[in-house]
Amino acid sequence: MQITDKVSLSVQDGIGYVTIDNPPVNALGQAVRQGIVGGIQAAERDPEVRIVVIRAEGRTFPAGADITEFGKTPLEPFLPDVCQTIEDCFKPVIAAVHGTALGGGFEIALSAHYRIADARAKLGLPEINLGLLPGASGTQRMPRITGAAPALDLMLTGAPISAAKAMEIGVIDEIAEGELDDAATAYARDLLARGAPRRPTSERAEGFADMAAYDAEIASRRAKLEKTAKGQLSPFAIVDCVEAAAKLPFAEGMKKERAAFMECLASDQSKGMIHAFFAERQTAKIPEAAEATPRPLDKLAVIGGGTMGAGIAVAIMDAGLPVVMIERDQESLDRGRANVEKVYARNVAKGRITQANMDNIMGRYSGSTDYGVLADVDLVIEAVFEEMGVKKAVFAQLDTAMKPGAVIATNTSYLDIDEIAASISRPEDVIGLHFFSPANIMKLLEIVVPAKVTAEVVVTAFELARRLRKIPVRAGVCDGFIGNRILAVYRTAADHMMEDGASPYEIDAAIREFGYPMGPYQVSDLAGGDIGWATRKRKAATRDPNARYVEIADRICENGWFGQKTERGYYIYADGSRDGQEDPAVLKIIEDERARKGITPRSFTTEEIQNRYFSAMVNEGCNVLAEGIALRPLDIDVTLLYGYGFPRWRGGPMKWADMQGLDVILNRIREYAKEDALFWRPSPVLVKLVDEGRNFDDLNKGK
Repeated sequence: MQITDKVSLSVQDGIGYVTIDNPPVNALGQAVRQGIVGGIQAAERDPEVRIVVIRAEGRTFPAGADITEFGKTPLEPFLPDVCQTIEDCFKPVIAAVHGTALGGGFEIALSAHYRIADARAKLGLPEINLGLLPGASGTQRMPRITGAAPALDLMLTGAPISAAKAMEIGVIDEIAEGELDDAATAYARDLLARGAPRRPTSERAEGFADMAAYDAEIASRRAKLEKTAKGQLSPFAIVDCVEAAAKLPFAEGMKKERAAFMECLASDQSKGMIHAFFAERQTAKIPEAAEATPRPLDKLAVIGGGTMGAGIAVAIMDAGLPVVMIERDQESLDRGRANVEKVYARNVAKGRITQANMDNIMGRYSGSTDYGVLADVDLVIEAVFEEMGVKKAVFAQLDTAMKPGAVIATNTSYLDIDEIAASISRPEDVIGLHFFSPANIMKLLEIVVPAKVTAEVVVTAFELARRLRKIPVRAGVCDGFIGNRILAVYRTAADHMMEDGASPYEIDAAIREFGYPMGPYQVSDLAGGDIGWATRKRKAATRDPNARYVEIADRICENGWFGQKTERGYYIYADGSRDGQEDPAVLKIIEDERARKGITPRSFTTEEIQNRYFSAMVNEGCNVLAEGIALRPLDIDVTLLYGYGFPRWRGGPMKWADMQGLDVILNRIREYAKEDALFWRPSPVLVKLVDEGRNFDDLNKGK
């Protein structure tokens, strides 16, 4: 019997099978929700049906909400009502789970009276990744079975768990041996034979057996969130709702969950995270994809075995691809291999992989000091010292050694890739692949497209990003590309505030308050102050003589204080500690610089620091758009989110600006321009958008 075009009911030997068929992931759209309700009701009416199995065709049980419904007026039946219909069925209901039962899919399963899962199934409640919480009974039903800790682990991390783990904590009753459909049928017959009753999850209470432990877990999670998620709505709302599951009757707990869900849904935080969710899926949509297909990527190479080169090699091997590392001499090559092995040894020590896994992965590694071994390599990534002459020398050797059609990539962070490409005979094969350190962990990959590169090479780079499980962003050639170019500007805004009266410690605190894990001066100390110093010296000859230049960082570097690696930078790192302490000597340097320039320091509020810092970020983002360095505002958002620590719950700088109001941002910049008209020059893109009543979201949609 077809209930809707997405759900059917069939009956065999007393078992009613409510089957969901909504490819590709059986998303819980309106037709599916309506079909589940209709299927359960039809099974209740059918005298032949004694027990019901909810199952799904294709590769997965419902994997969550239908994302095409995001932002639209919700249609009945609502998911909480679907879940209640399942639980209220007067015949026992089994959920047969395979693939990924996530979010609403898992809540559907929790509403059934029994659950059986394929051994490879994954279950989870990832709503926190959208600034939300489980809003269809997840916060109320799961703790009744598991207690607080397992429920909060699932909801606060958003990470799925295996079927085995789900059975361990009690949310799965049986793991299928063999085919799930056969196992589910056998399980249903066994329940009937035993006369097993309905078992409504809302009436279970084994998770509340030790309320002292339950309450202690709630208190502990709140305390941790005060340190890790201050200012965020959904994590605290999740804890509140899980607490309510134990303190309130089920119906009252459901009301609290629904109210919290609607509050989160209406918040800017959820809007920001939903924007980030879609944006990271849009960055791979590039113009070159329509005209070209990727070249082969069967064997890769990395030039340089330092921290970055080793991290790139690890990322390649983790993707199951072989890699050859090239170094200038055997000693450097041995050091490069040791850098790679160190990553895997750390994972072995932490129990993430076995020694056998490490040995197997290292079987994909080879090294050489001879460029001749690159003759059969499909793509090479140069990751040597950030100096043009050094890189050109390497590219000259690659030009000779690589086969025709091989892709030659550079991992430069700042240098002119057009100049590098022009130095060899095949500029059409050269592209920038800007990894972020540590390269095997950081998700962002800026794919920098020089003038003469072919579309085929560009799409090959995006295919590599897909295989490496990176989030790719297409960038044009300029000093710093998207991320580092914008970084240079908002860091300059911070330096201006520091010279004008805010301490680096006040600025760092204000940026952490906004949601960053670290402030700009902490980041400088982590990365190494000598890196920025070298860049400033490289660009000194081209610096606008009329532009304000703050020399405080140079004074600090002149003392040999480069940050954590020298145990001193803006902060003091006693005995190698990573927790820096404020340094009176740095404050004295700042004070002396102010006096030298005749600057009378003034105080800055946290809000003032944030407004200037992020207005500078947004304005330079507009300039990046104007020059075509980024395709869309969302590409800037993804770059800053995944490469520079911008808080995901704010959506990225351009999304944040939309939510502030672009007219508000422009008015701030015009006000700041009264102090420094050269630095605070409003971007023409920002002015035009405000004049036309449009925003960055309009540009993302091509309007």
